[in-house]
Amino acid sequence: MIVPRAVIVAPMTTKGQSYPSRVACELQGKQGQIVLDQIRTVDKARLVRKLGCMDQPKFLC
Repeated sequence: MIVPRAVIVAPMTTKGQSYPSRVACELQGKQGQIVLDQIRTVDKARLVRKLGCMDQPKFLC
């Protein structure tokens, strides 16, 4: 079995303006935006810790 070594990540900000490429969300009780114009694919070895995972109901549309 082949195990993928890369993951897709998108940074989250609690500051800044609303743009079409940003999605409002709540994570760990903080309101913020996922910055989709800065999405990256990185090797799992570069990750220090997992801060969270977004489920569909957590998006604020």
